[in-house]
Amino acid sequence: MRCPVCESLDARAFQTIGALAYGRCDRCEATFLLPEHRPSPDAERAEYALHQNTADDAGYRAFLQRVATPLLQRLPPQQHGLDFGCGPGPVLAAMLREAGHTVALYGPFFHPDTAALATHYDFITCTEVAEHFHDPATEFRRLHALLRPGGWLAVMTRFQTDDARFAQWHYRRDPTHVVFYRETTLRWLAGHHGWHAEVPCANVALMRKPVRPA
Repeated sequence: MRCPVCESLDARAFQTIGALAYGRCDRCEATFLLPEHRPSPDAERAEYALHQNTADDAGYRAFLQRVATPLLQRLPPQQHGLDFGCGPGPVLAAMLREAGHTVALYGPFFHPDTAALATHYDFITCTEVAEHFHDPATEFRRLHALLRPGGWLAVMTRFQTDDARFAQWHYRRDPTHVVFYRETTLRWLAGHHGWHAEVPCANVALMRKPVRPA
């Protein structure tokens, strides 16, 4: 069984919950829905369209501050970033623009402008997105290529911690969530790509591409 995060061929069966089967990788500790159970693009779009997040929603802005605050503490003024995988209401991009940065948008369903993928960035945010990746190994390689040397990648996703509660975990029950990361999974990715990794709070990882290749 192939792990979609680290591409190890030694992943194993983990749990079957109803009609859904999940694998677990012992190398990077990712948990993942088997490919045959992933939702179709149409089903994904329909689910995302239900999200009602707007820039004037104080509760949602407070939620996003968990990633925005530590990222902004590390960015010099007037940086150029990418909100990768932004949904129909890119609130984090608005918050970062309010702080003086420019932010491009890319998302395959609501902002599919591939011109945003033809440049390089001082920072990239990937907020509540990585759990949707059907091919995370490829996506993280793309993010690495889009970052300038010294740039920051900010990932926000619920860390999977408790196997005993996995079946009832609300994050697993979202039909568009197909990959679940532990902190160790993101640290594995950082080590693999040569990034410096920090975990400033639960469910947030900040990873910096080195100024010079290792």
